[in-house]
Amino acid sequence: MQDERDRLIACIPRLRRYARALIGERTGADDLVQDTMERGWKKLSSWQRGSDMRAWLFGIMHNLHIDQVRRPGIMTEVLDDDTPLPTSKATQADGLEMRDLQSALATLPPEQREILLLVALEEMSYEEVATTLGLPLGTVMSRLSRARQKLRAHMEGRTVVLPLKVVK
Repeated sequence: MQDERDRLIACIPRLRRYARALIGERTGADDLVQDTMERGWKKLSSWQRGSDMRAWLFGIMHNLHIDQVRRPGIMTEVLDDDTPLPTSKATQADGLEMRDLQSALATLPPEQREILLLVALEEMSYEEVATTLGLPLGTVMSRLSRARQKLRAHMEGRTVVLPLKVVK
């Protein structure tokens, strides 16, 4: 039991990073991580020994996030004395670029943003993402491709017009 508890705790930094990128603000991300850890602890018996606990926890987080999105409510970030400051001096251009990237991520549909963040930020394989989110591998690859295309276009100041295909 100690080993499982240690594994669970070791996943917290990656869960926080993903939640912060997914939600876009610290307070809501911390709440999501706390809810994920609570549910993970309660359902620890359903985790299969030998499998990737990180992917299992990301699956729990995904489901909790979907539930939160469906519930109405407004989340705001409160800056306080515990808010970490950047460790290196960022240039004005760096700050603008980061703001543009956050803005571009926010324009992506949630299902594309989740996959992009799991692959790019969490360095999960396509197969791991498919298993974590309960999606077919082709769906993961398709959504990732569209997300990258939209993100690239947004960062370059272009609009993306995806042609619609008629399927019979």
